[in-house]
Amino acid sequence: MTIRVLITDDHGVVRQGLRMFLSRDAEIEVVGEARDGEEALRLARETRPDVVLMDLLMPVMDGIEATRAIKSGMADVEVVALTSVLEDASVAGAVKAGAIGYLLKGTDAAELGRAIRAAAEGRVHLAPEAATRLMREVRSPESPEPLTGRETEVLGLLARGRSNRQISSELFIEEKTVKGHVSSILRKLGVKSRTQAALHAVRTGVVGLDELDEESW
Repeated sequence: MTIRVLITDDHGVVRQGLRMFLSRDAEIEVVGEARDGEEALRLARETRPDVVLMDLLMPVMDGIEATRAIKSGMADVEVVALTSVLEDASVAGAVKAGAIGYLLKGTDAAELGRAIRAAAEGRVHLAPEAATRLMREVRSPESPEPLTGRETEVLGLLARGRSNRQISSELFIEEKTVKGHVSSILRKLGVKSRTQAALHAVRTGVVGLDELDEESW
């Protein structure tokens, strides 16, 4: 299956470099390039990519605002923040807006490909530096509604980077049942994304920080 990717960055040389990297991967198709968040939102509506690579600091509309707009109108489109910014507020802002991944621009082509594949499958993928900062910045409720035993199992696998299909296979339950558990987990924890749920799993000891997205790192 070909993964459709939209590249968003205000620097032309960065967009060209990303396109060159991704063109070497037979399973990835670049469907467009955007120079700012506003153009990314328009092109996402027109091309319906599987994954948007999103810079954060851009004119007109920044990456965080664009991510929020894309996720609110196109929930099936996943966003991976790819930026040189590693400030706590920027990392947290991107995740709270709905980004499922966060990478630094120094990431090599192989790691970039893994992150895109993870996002296309609905799996969390965070650079280790970003995960550490997120532990400080992204907070879940102090007294969330307790999870059931099964929901805790699902949360642990989700945090380790498993897709819904992989979770269903490992727990021998239907994929639609997994989706129901994930929705219940997000509601009980008071979070909006799998990424935030994964961080809650680390904070509460369900998994270790070194286990986050273990398939992709």
